[in-house]
Amino acid sequence: MAAHPPTLSPVEGADSGFNPEFNPEFNPEFSATGSNGHADADTASPVDGGAPAPVVHPPDPAKQQDPQDTKVQQQVHDVLYSDIGVNTLLNRLKASITSARDFASFLKRRGAMEEEHANSLKKLSRLTLDNVKKADARHESYQHQFEQVLYANDRIADNGTQFGLALHAMHENLQQLAAKMDASRKTWKQQGLAAEKKVQDAEALVEKAKAKYDQLAEDLDRVKTGDTGAGRKFGLKGPKSAAQHEEDLNRKVHAADQDYASKVQTAQAYRKELIATMRPQAVTALVNLIKEIDAALTMEMQKFSSFNEKLVVNNGQVVIPQVLGGSIAQAPPSMNQMIYMINNDKDFNDYILKHTSKIPSVRSELQYIKHPTLASSPAQPTPPPATSTGRRTSMQMQASQPQSSFNAYSQSEPSQSQQQYPVPSQSESTQPLNFQKFNTGYQQQQQLHQPQPSAYQAASVYSPVVQNPYSQPEYPRGAAGQAQAQQTSGIAYNTASAPVNPVFGVRLDELFRRDGSPVPMVVYQCIQAIDIFGLEVEGIYRIPGTASHIQSMKALFDSDANHVDFRNPEAFQHDVNSVAGLLKQFFRELPDPLLTREFYQKFIDAARIDDDTMRRDSMHALINALPDPNYATLRALALHLNRVQQSSDVNRMSNANLGICWAPSIMGPHKGSNMADAGLQARVIITILDNVLQIFDED
Repeated sequence: MAAHPPTLSPVEGADSGFNPEFNPEFNPEFSATGSNGHADADTASPVDGGAPAPVVHPPDPAKQQDPQDTKVQQQVHDVLYSDIGVNTLLNRLKASITSARDFASFLKRRGAMEEEHANSLKKLSRLTLDNVKKADARHESYQHQFEQVLYANDRIADNGTQFGLALHAMHENLQQLAAKMDASRKTWKQQGLAAEKKVQDAEALVEKAKAKYDQLAEDLDRVKTGDTGAGRKFGLKGPKSAAQHEEDLNRKVHAADQDYASKVQTAQAYRKELIATMRPQAVTALVNLIKEIDAALTMEMQKFSSFNEKLVVNNGQVVIPQVLGGSIAQAPPSMNQMIYMINNDKDFNDYILKHTSKIPSVRSELQYIKHPTLASSPAQPTPPPATSTGRRTSMQMQASQPQSSFNAYSQSEPSQSQQQYPVPSQSESTQPLNFQKFNTGYQQQQQLHQPQPSAYQAASVYSPVVQNPYSQPEYPRGAAGQAQAQQTSGIAYNTASAPVNPVFGVRLDELFRRDGSPVPMVVYQCIQAIDIFGLEVEGIYRIPGTASHIQSMKALFDSDANHVDFRNPEAFQHDVNSVAGLLKQFFRELPDPLLTREFYQKFIDAARIDDDTMRRDSMHALINALPDPNYATLRALALHLNRVQQSSDVNRMSNANLGICWAPSIMGPHKGSNMADAGLQARVIITILDNVLQIFDED
């Protein structure tokens, strides 16, 4: 394949932007003449550096159409200079302004779409170019030719950007012209219609004076002919005689005649002035405005058409460059030719040859040599038998524990099943705890004055943020599944042994120091169970659970919380309300409430603030001042209760209901005999739940 590198270069700056006339700055190899062999300066695009807009040469009217018929011209003249002429022109000018604004809106949207497309294309090209240059991408001729294709796409994006800017400039021009025409229309509407109305009012007065004059003349005629019913015959001093009545009518007719003649003369003067001066001025001005805006709109549409053609031609020049103006210079390769310049075979060979120096030296033949210490297979380590602690440990968890006396002790015992250990008897479970007997070897590795953690805590500290690494078996339903869940957890529900690692009734900071998790395991497991199984349970946290179930689960957590997994509903006997009751009981039994006694009165005082924003900010500051375990636990609980109220249309538990249910558990019993504190406690919790996403970040 040919290896001629393309001459297209990446676009830098505005020199190779939208170039509708194909001038030599677009590509050094292009000719300086236009497509017809001559430089064309008359049609330079306004897109490039403020160059003049394309000159639109209107067609010769004599060649475009025949002279208009004189009769049509006369009819147009008659309409324009009639009483409806000004109003007709005002409506026509309004239509032209509306059309100009519609086209301006189209240009704005089209320009925005073009710029958005160009920006997306440029961003995509440059992102792809960065990926192509990475070390793990394919190089050789593929990289070189693909870079040239991306540069071509970058130039197409620049053409689109300049085209969009040109459309925005046209939009601004049309908007300014439409605003100017609208102001002129209002001016001539006021002047022209005022003059027309002045004449119409004068003529209306003439008609009124004429009607009065005609009525009086008819009354006088009837009096003269002897009609006794004509006119009014009664005056202030009594009935009038016929002579008096006729004289009175003569006087009135004379006055009405003078008034009628005066109003006719005034109306004639107004109309003469209107026809001679005001109407021609208004008509001429409105006709000029209409022609101006129509011509401007037509010119902008022609520019739009011209820019579209030039955009397509420029993009075509990028995809398939052509030699213009009879130039003898060789045209750069097209985009298709660039792709065909990729030599897959050569690229493959070059890549493989680069690794020649990495060929390893020839190794001797490998042989199997057994280690002397493994000549005889030792017995497999087995877990220890049940001790006085009354606990069972699964093999999965033992595998993750560090080496201790537990493992060493198990090697000396007979081999047992590696899946589970036997449940200790009642007599064994009631024996006092003896950690030294259980983990003597491990204690030798620690300082004698430090408290000894449990076997599972020595292996790893469970954090609610980290996903549970242990696999969860599928349990069957019913009593068999419950029994299997008890065996897997290592604790029987009805055990009577004393708590090994008590969770209930222990301060949060002590749980944090002991277990290493800022959110206690019982809180995490209960929240997880309700999130999975209880969000759509009606009355969750309001309807109490079964007391025996709650006590059984409490014994599980007090024995070893790290072995409880509520993702299996068998572990809580499919009783999610008991899980909710267990969670509330944990917070009720805290020696120091979740919001602490220290901050109790401050929260109550903040709840008394009527302004919602100030009350929220005050409580936010108090929450930020809580100890770390209290803050982390409150955050987990609040976000969970927010998820509960999001399903309130199903579970009927709004923030108000949750606040009433949870206030005593989170804040503790109200102090003294002031029952108002109970309502303020609920208001504290409701405020936290209403603003949970502003107070806590949800991640």
